[in-house]
Amino acid sequence: MKTGNYDVLQEGNSAPIKMWTQGVPVEAEAKKQLLNAANLPFIFKWMAAMPDVHLGKGATIGSVIPTKGAIIPAAVGVDIGCGMIAVKTSLVASDLPDNLAPLRTAIERAVPHGRSVGRGRRDEGSWENPPPEADAAWSLLVDDFKTITDKYPRLKNTNNHKHLGTLGTGNHFIEVCLDEAQHVWLMLHSGSRGVGNAIGEHFITLAKKDMERWFINLPDKDLAYFAEGTEHFDDYFFAVDWAQRFAKQNRELMMQNVIKAVRSLIHKPFTADMLAVNCHHNYVAREKHFGVNNVLVTRKGAVSARKDELGIIPGSMGACSYIVRGLGNEESFHSCSHGAGRSMSRNEAKRRFTMEDHAKATEGVECRKDADVVDETPAAYKPIEAVMHAQRDLVEVVHTLKQVVCVKG
Repeated sequence: MKTGNYDVLQEGNSAPIKMWTQGVPVEAEAKKQLLNAANLPFIFKWMAAMPDVHLGKGATIGSVIPTKGAIIPAAVGVDIGCGMIAVKTSLVASDLPDNLAPLRTAIERAVPHGRSVGRGRRDEGSWENPPPEADAAWSLLVDDFKTITDKYPRLKNTNNHKHLGTLGTGNHFIEVCLDEAQHVWLMLHSGSRGVGNAIGEHFITLAKKDMERWFINLPDKDLAYFAEGTEHFDDYFFAVDWAQRFAKQNRELMMQNVIKAVRSLIHKPFTADMLAVNCHHNYVAREKHFGVNNVLVTRKGAVSARKDELGIIPGSMGACSYIVRGLGNEESFHSCSHGAGRSMSRNEAKRRFTMEDHAKATEGVECRKDADVVDETPAAYKPIEAVMHAQRDLVEVVHTLKQVVCVKG
């Protein structure tokens, strides 16, 4: 059923799913996954699917799941608080060096990224000795982390302090971009790193055990939930809020170090606070919608887009990204997409595309062009232009950014 800029997906007694996917393909498996969640008894009014929606674990990536009285840990995911930060600088394109390779190298040196594991080897994606700035940020988090680990000791021996201010792997990135007026922007994508992953996995397992204990059968075991008022619900909400704060601090620390790296190569004085945006896109929050307080809104691959609120919607390694302003569309629970959204799995991308394909797709961008990043090639994602058009009643574009440097984990 079509209504305005969204279609409505519904089956039997499920809650409706309002889908901002007109002009953007959605795989059948993702629709089935959406319907599985929509059949849960505690969905508040309806769900919203963003134009970048695609198959995830338990719940689709690119979905907004409002609930009353329950929370689904796998819907929040394991990269709790993953999101974006961007800052506009006073630099312009002509201030950048002709050869951007040293700038990319400087950023790579300033921010631990990637992952290396092996006997006797330090993980290159973590700090060996965290710098003073990371220590200071950790000091704001450590007391609440102790509260969590006192009750759940297995979460103590995780990558936490040493991951604060580090990028990670996969689709996490740091970019130097130019906007439509040739102003230089710095932008990055990351979340709560190893500790957030451990928190997510631990509570997903607990939720599944709770479902077994209460003999609750679900269409997908990864939709296991905690009922509000239970001990595990309160513990999870406390832990997930902590991980979201960790993620925000993580992005801010990295941005500070990226700015320092740029200053080390560009000796012209510049400011980097003309406009700054720091937003989650994997998280849960208590919000008021349709006059009802304490609606638990889980955005799994979606960004808050309240009226006049700024957000970031990145493309891919070779596509444009957007700084957007929310239009406050209540039908989407004040939400928009978190990016282009994958159009195929990582394995499929590796089968389908060559290094030559990837090099051509990222022409003009100073970035890695090796086999290990082919799964991140632009063609593995949905066309960002179509995604933006499909959500034109959710956000308006403030700035269009095109990357000239991209650092991948």
